[in-house]
Amino acid sequence: MNAVAEELDTSELVKAPAALSRHEALGEDAHWQRAHSGEGYYRAGLDYEDYAPAYCVGYMGYAQYGGEFDDAERSLCANWERIKGDSRLSFDEALPAMRAAWSRVAGR
Repeated sequence: MNAVAEELDTSELVKAPAALSRHEALGEDAHWQRAHSGEGYYRAGLDYEDYAPAYCVGYMGYAQYGGEFDDAERSLCANWERIKGDSRLSFDEALPAMRAAWSRVAGR
């Protein structure tokens, strides 16, 4: 799992019915590392490290909040601000990647 995922507060994840195991989170990170540059929102010149926090917020956010992405957006914004690190994406630019990661986990 990348360092970004480890910065999220996972104390509530054990209570969430959809909690991701560490193994599953590693799998999500590996998937997005391979797939990010093929996504419609991908911007040439940016690295996976720019998108990694957004994916993490998405898949960990689904595990934490569940339900609909739009209902959790405010909380996801707070998570983004906390873990974005050196990402060059704004919250609005990161949103499609968050939604993609959320949807991928929700669709299991």
